Amino acid sequence: MAGATRRLAIYNFGLFVAPYDSSEVEGFRVREPLNFAAAETAEGFIGRSGYDGEPGPECWGNQVFPRFIEGSGFATAPSSLSLWADIESLMAFSYSGVHADALKHARNWQIPRRWPALVLWWTDQRPDWQEGVSRFEQLHDHGPGPVAFHFKEPYGPDGEKVIIDRACIRRLSEVNAQRHQGLLAAVRGMKV
Repeated sequence: MAGATRRLAIYNFGLFVAPYDSSEVEGFRVREPLNFAAAETAEGFIGRSGYDGEPGPECWGNQVFPRFIEGSGFATAPSSLSLWADIESLMAFSYSGVHADALKHARNWQIPRRWPALVLWWTDQRPDWQEGVSRFEQLHDHGPGPVAFHFKEPYGPDGEKVIIDRACIRRLSEVNAQRHQGLLAAVRGMKV
């Protein structure tokens, strides 16, 4: 991807209220494959890292976690790393449809955060987990800026603050809604 158009990277991280295979996080666990399917068919999706040793996409480097995992009792935690065409595409996926349903229930599966939900940055290469964690901790420690930001204070590929195009998000959400009708119907009947 070097020399290509800059893409929007996102890394997110949370901690479960119980082990991944427990009944307390079953609602997350059963939605996870549908969320991945929705992301992979969403307008503006470029690619995502898989997880080492699991079927699916290639893992983008050694998966590491931010310092907030320390003392949690967990060796791993829910996190993802992906690339998108732009902020509007990522927001259209994140805040509507299948993923929005998961966000609505996230408080049931994850402990309250003392850290950001996610970090965004622009890149011209495929990021790895270490870069995602570094930028995530930078956002937590120093607040948003051109190298690590969030949706509430976004920056463009040129490093300047931008205004998000809400009309574009609505249009992209409508496109995704058509593509994801079956996925959304499936998650609406799932256990929380």
